[in-house]
Amino acid sequence: MSSTDKAGAGRWRWLSGGRQRRQEEVILMLLCALSIPSILPFGVYRLLQGNWASAAVDMALVAAMAAVIVHVWRTGRYKVAGLCVTIFYSAGMLATVYLRGVGLVYWVYPTMIAAYFVLRPSLALGINSVALVVLVTILSGRVEVVNLATIIVTIGLVNLFAYIFSYRTGLQNQRLHTASELDFLTGVGNRRALDRRLAEYAQERRPQPESCLLLLDLDHFKQVNDEYGHAAGDKVLVRLAEVMRRHTRSTDRIFRYGGEEFAIIASGAGLSAAGSLAEGLRAAVASAPLLEQHPITISIGLAFMDKTRTPDEWLAQADKLLYAAKQGGRNAVRVAEPS
Repeated sequence: MSSTDKAGAGRWRWLSGGRQRRQEEVILMLLCALSIPSILPFGVYRLLQGNWASAAVDMALVAAMAAVIVHVWRTGRYKVAGLCVTIFYSAGMLATVYLRGVGLVYWVYPTMIAAYFVLRPSLALGINSVALVVLVTILSGRVEVVNLATIIVTIGLVNLFAYIFSYRTGLQNQRLHTASELDFLTGVGNRRALDRRLAEYAQERRPQPESCLLLLDLDHFKQVNDEYGHAAGDKVLVRLAEVMRRHTRSTDRIFRYGGEEFAIIASGAGLSAAGSLAEGLRAAVASAPLLEQHPITISIGLAFMDKTRTPDEWLAQADKLLYAAKQGGRNAVRVAEPS
């Protein structure tokens, strides 16, 4: 890693508070952090001018933004916080227009655009539509009809363009994200997807059903490549992935860990249930015609995903048990001892 990369990683770790954060968390905290110096000077000015109501609105927004930063920094829960930020922004904008008049209606535009950075496009559009209705109610009778119509049309167009941009960007990001986490050969998740899912499970603070991690490896796969060629070996891997899909549950997640090694996260399964799943999968592979005239078997190591341990420890334990299964004669399952 270059010195530039190391410096970038260091800055990211400082920003993330020592753990890897989601992009949504960082965007929300940055949005709130930028909002505080944008609003605070106006609050101080209005306080000095004796505009107590307007100053109270500004100071309340500053306090709310600071509280959101602290909450997201400490908990990582950004979804509800993003909704609260949007509501705070909208309420503060409407209160400012109500107190100060149509001259401050320009605050509506950045406020509504900001909603699309922290919320789903449909939710942001819904909240902004309600805010627009309230704004029209506030301005009715206070501005000329032509000016009011101009405000409605321009705000509506801003929301339409922001919605379309946010929606299309979300679709593109989703497609890129999905493509980057799929194994190009078998179509199951790749190592990146496995690491992300394990990290999410370890960081999730809400109670979750117990789960297990299975590591499986094809027995004597090097002989297959040496004797039949790598093209035949690739076909075996593809067929193995198909067998795994048929003999796992819809809640289980399959990943190609590397080479001929695969991983399965058995969600909602304890050691006993996951052990039965692993044994059934082992038997299914042993009886499946993965390669004509050449029997193929797998060995499996199974670890319990105990949240007192880290994902690296889960992988290490499953790998140790996989090694034990191979040392014990292959075509076998080794399950961790209950703690």
